[in-house]
Amino acid sequence: MTEQREADWQRRRRLAEVFGDSLPDTTSDERDPAERPGQAESSGDTWLKEQVPPHH
Repeated sequence: MTEQREADWQRRRRLAEVFGDSLPDTTSDERDPAERPGQAESSGDTWLKEQVPPHH
């Protein structure tokens, strides 16, 4: 019983076919916010800035 080991790229391709590409190449904090259309700031940042009292 001789088992051939598949190449790493073949294994990744096979797993991607089954499970899809679950992880992006870069994370959102590594990307420029201007690259995301319509989202210069996240909704959490906008909400936080709106909550600042007027005397600050």
